[in-house]
Amino acid sequence: MHTLNLGILAHVDAGKTSLTERLLHTAGAIDAIGSVDDGSTRTDTLALERRRGITIKSAVVSFTLGATRVNLIDTPGHPDFIAEVERVLGVLDGAVLVVSSVEGVQAQTRVLLRTLRRLGIPTLLFANKTDRPGARYDSLLTSITERLSPHIVAMGSARGLGTRSATTTPFTGADPGFTGALTDLLTRHDDELLSAYVDDPAALTHARLLGALAEQTARCLVHPVFFGSAATGAGIDALVEGVTKLLPPATGDPRAPARGTVFKVDRTANDERTAYVRMAEGTVRAREVLRFRGPDGRESKGRVTAVGVFENGAEVPASAVRAGRIGRLKGLTGIRIGDSIGAERADTGHRHFAPPTLEAVVVPRRTEDRGALHIALGRLADQDPLIAVRRDDLRGEVSLSLYGEVQKEVVRATLAEEFGVDVDFLGTTTICRERPAGPGAAAEFIGTAPNPFLATVGLRVDPAPHGSGVEFRRAVELGSMPPALMRAVEETARATLARGMRGWEVTDCVVTQTHSGYDSVSSTAGDFRGLTPLVLTDALRRAGTRVYEPMHRFRLEAPADVLGALLPVLARLRAEPGPPGTHGRLSTVEGEMPAAGVHELQRLLPGATRGEGVLESSFAGHRPVTGPAPERPRTGHDPLHREEYLLRTVRRVAGRTSPAT
Repeated sequence: MHTLNLGILAHVDAGKTSLTERLLHTAGAIDAIGSVDDGSTRTDTLALERRRGITIKSAVVSFTLGATRVNLIDTPGHPDFIAEVERVLGVLDGAVLVVSSVEGVQAQTRVLLRTLRRLGIPTLLFANKTDRPGARYDSLLTSITERLSPHIVAMGSARGLGTRSATTTPFTGADPGFTGALTDLLTRHDDELLSAYVDDPAALTHARLLGALAEQTARCLVHPVFFGSAATGAGIDALVEGVTKLLPPATGDPRAPARGTVFKVDRTANDERTAYVRMAEGTVRAREVLRFRGPDGRESKGRVTAVGVFENGAEVPASAVRAGRIGRLKGLTGIRIGDSIGAERADTGHRHFAPPTLEAVVVPRRTEDRGALHIALGRLADQDPLIAVRRDDLRGEVSLSLYGEVQKEVVRATLAEEFGVDVDFLGTTTICRERPAGPGAAAEFIGTAPNPFLATVGLRVDPAPHGSGVEFRRAVELGSMPPALMRAVEETARATLARGMRGWEVTDCVVTQTHSGYDSVSSTAGDFRGLTPLVLTDALRRAGTRVYEPMHRFRLEAPADVLGALLPVLARLRAEPGPPGTHGRLSTVEGEMPAAGVHELQRLLPGATRGEGVLESSFAGHRPVTGPAPERPRTGHDPLHREEYLLRTVRRVAGRTSPAT
């Protein structure tokens, strides 16, 4: 039996979870179709998902279609949860991209198909909701051709659109229009096929065309389009046939050394981690000692205590999970999303979507919940590594990087319902970066005022190329201090760079240790952890820093008659638009704008365009801020103020006193 790992992707509310339910029912894996509105679907298992009627976490279900075992992965559609989609992409053999035949091609639809094509993931399109008022056929195909891909072919006709009795009829070899469209599409990508057609059109039989369609679909060159309704079941049989005949099955040798990717991590009721892994090669067995590696080079190992695989709509215990399949592994303490298991580390560091550009400080409503909040956020970070958790011990603050306001509300509800911690978010701000404007150096020496620590530290900061991150070097002999003290300086320097002169993370720089010294009897790592931030902050002050804000490339589509009113809005949001283009009643504008403007434009767009505006954006890197540089909002003490820092730090160094106290 072949295995196909299939992703269902869509813009929010296009009906992908309903389609998952319909496919499960068609395959006989469930007796009754669940409802998103009623919260009874098989894949939306979280209470929050059922209550809100949206998918928040990816979910895996399995069913059998003829000789094909399908592991179906339902993903979120809301852009705030794009991180969940990010993790799934690397484990797919094929995808079904759902488009609403009523709302048509939406911003997230375009982002998803571009990404699927870039990654070479074979993709079928399913035009859902043919039973809803406003459902379209010809105009939708035109929109798909113009806004998604010109390399499409409709696989059937539709009648009775907009009514519960809407039906679809698959095209056959007896339909000359279909045969002609298929021939025209496929010969664009296959010179041999074109030559055969020129020599003898009759040589391109329907069977040969379908074989070529499957081959070009597998190469992500073309995208068959199916029409139907997940609610009524219309067109589902044709889609099922397309899934089994047009999408390529998983490959991999179960006898090869084990290699796989972890794309999801759950915790059981007793706090045990469970890893979802897609096996690319080899086999993992229960009781086996397994090695796994993270994208950051971290290596570990653990014993697999249990294995589960997915069969006919449910997870079942198994003795092993083999190449091509998805399994759940228990017992691997410390395993994280993105880890590679087995013989070699896969390339899991590549980002397919923009990083989060928003940040919010989260505080517990009850002071006594501060410790519980730190634990809860750590567990959430395990499940969603693209949401960075930043802790500032000096301010007593915790910040989260986020994609949007919906995600923030979901985090708030999750903390309350799963961990019993009620929190507030202190506003939301765009995440900027700081880079050194030039070189700067500073040093403090043992026994020289105002240094209260038994440590000598000298540091120099130099700018580095954009995108290079932070590099730490030493211009002192390794033997000039014990290794533990050397590590304390480097680790603290990196931690200090989390907040620069204006509160933002400092990046793209080289930090060089220029001086070292210690008291062999009394100095501790605490002295160096206390002194290093003071020295590095002085070096940064002398170097100066520039603030860089995240930028997005954008494409705005809106009715032509409202474009004149939108241009001043774009100017106010500091956008840099190119010349507009007009296509019928629609106008498009492309350009770049700060990420903060993108979030504001998304909020304003429905009202400014009668609900017809569509905004697409993608991360375009960071650019220096023009005008006054924004500071990161401060809700507590500023750790860059020397006296306040000394007061709070020296008190934590056991047995030390200082004039500052």
